[in-house]
Amino acid sequence: MDQFLDDEQQMVRDTARRFSDEVVAPAAARIDRENVFPHDIYLTLAKLGLFGVALPEEAGGAGMDAVTACIAMEEIARGSGAVGNAFAIPVEAALFLHHHGSDRHKALIPGILDGSVIPATAVTEADHGSDVASMTTTARREGDEYVIKGAKAWVTFGQVADVIMVFAKTDPQAGHKGISCILVETDCAGVHRGKSEQLLGMHGLAECMISFDDARVPAGNLIGPENGAFKMAMENFNFSRLMMSSMALGMAQAAMEDAIAYAHDRKQFGKPIFEFQAIQFMIADMAKDIAAARLLIRHAAQLYDHGQPIALEAAQAKLFTTDMAQVHISNALQIHGGNGYSREFRVERLFRDVRLSQIYEGTNQIQRMIIARQVEKRYT
Repeated sequence: MDQFLDDEQQMVRDTARRFSDEVVAPAAARIDRENVFPHDIYLTLAKLGLFGVALPEEAGGAGMDAVTACIAMEEIARGSGAVGNAFAIPVEAALFLHHHGSDRHKALIPGILDGSVIPATAVTEADHGSDVASMTTTARREGDEYVIKGAKAWVTFGQVADVIMVFAKTDPQAGHKGISCILVETDCAGVHRGKSEQLLGMHGLAECMISFDDARVPAGNLIGPENGAFKMAMENFNFSRLMMSSMALGMAQAAMEDAIAYAHDRKQFGKPIFEFQAIQFMIADMAKDIAAARLLIRHAAQLYDHGQPIALEAAQAKLFTTDMAQVHISNALQIHGGNGYSREFRVERLFRDVRLSQIYEGTNQIQRMIIARQVEKRYT
């Protein structure tokens, strides 16, 4: 598909690919092993201008589009799924503030783009993941302030974030129609960072629980209309699902490349194992499904860039890509045999990292529900 990219898209692809090959991939095992936020790599991604790739020029971005953001994500995630995940956070935060924020909020965008302001988003709670409307964190209006009480789980960048976009109930009786989004500075009194969990994969993302013990923030920190954040979140999920799909795609591409190389190097019964039909068929299926996933993602991204609704297409891309990545990275590990089970080989880390993609930004069971409902609307 690269033959259809314009000059700017090719430039971004080449920049991201070079950085991924020369910097991200060599550091990936260390990031995974030490589980420390790679601040130096994060700042270099900012310096390369990649955080603003999908942001209009008038907002301080590169003036490109979602297609280009997906291309960049795929290349970065080839080197490390965790760094790809880290790349998505500021890209999505800048877009969210651009679309929904006041001038006060938009003043944060330059800092997000240059890496000096690290953002995070807090939606999920320990007992409320896919059922966003049942969240229990509240934001009570008192004069010119909101008083926030509750706790958020799995906050990516929670340990290092300067600002957090917190989704909380401002009308607890109104279900999803009572949710608001409020910007909270992490040095605010009443904001407490918990310990990071010991995760299966995706290490180095400074994830933790964040609790709010009557944290008071100015009423002007409200992003968008009061009680209107559920719709904002659902719209943002469409873009973020494209990013997560591209992250899984990059990891699947890396696994296929490793499997092909290993199958040529590894000899059994007097010949490279690539010459065995069983191996060839596994790699053929990888190539087929990776190509199909790339088409689904690019199609949905093009629709997004043309202002079209993409709830169906984003869910299809996320479901197909993350499911196929899980299957084929597992197959790539199988091709490596016993070596695939060793941390000396990249495929072992890919196997652990990709698992999150089927859960993140709406589980794949939720994606199936979305697809069914969207198809029902379209054909009835």
